[in-house]
Amino acid sequence: MKHPIDNYWNLKLSAVKENLEKNNFEVFIADTAGAAKTLATEQIIPALDIKSVSWGGSMSFVATGLFHALMENKDLDIINTFDRSLSGEDMMERRRQSLMTDLFITGTNALTEAGQLVNLDMMGNRVAAMMWGPKHVLLIIGRNKLCQDLEDAMFRIKNYAAPVNTMNLDKKTPCAATGICQECASPDRICNYWTIMEKSFVKKRIKIILVNEDLGF
Repeated sequence: MKHPIDNYWNLKLSAVKENLEKNNFEVFIADTAGAAKTLATEQIIPALDIKSVSWGGSMSFVATGLFHALMENKDLDIINTFDRSLSGEDMMERRRQSLMTDLFITGTNALTEAGQLVNLDMMGNRVAAMMWGPKHVLLIIGRNKLCQDLEDAMFRIKNYAAPVNTMNLDKKTPCAATGICQECASPDRICNYWTIMEKSFVKKRIKIILVNEDLGF
């Protein structure tokens, strides 16, 4: 058999797609990050007839090239929460505005085989938008985010995703120095808001692209 690893992950992603759909999510599978971008720009987003879009922190979203494609779209009202030139106050205001867009795009920290989305946020704006506010939500999820169950998902987040993300953001936390969660009380702590999303309400409001590549943290 050619490409046994990709075939293995296709089977895993097809199984979790079925479980996610039982949980009222709308799910697509893309073989590559580039294919995910094409799927989003040519099929998913045009079908939504949106006028405004924003996003939450997600390396997976950026890795597909979708972020740059949307920034070049002159027909959309874009609330860019990635603009590092803004003051802290202006950035917070943009994050508030992003809760009322037609479409919000981000990723997830972990996904269980049963079709649950598990996240741990610093401020909560990302998970808040996933749960309520924007008319539609699009999540881009690499195969590396798939976990066996909730315990496995929470372990992955605390002991891999969070430490790596603190390093990426240059946070002054113990885990950034050691790579190990120490349940810190640091002012830079990014682990504040746990969410577990069992189902999408309204049905199909949350759309997911599962990507058969490793993406993000």
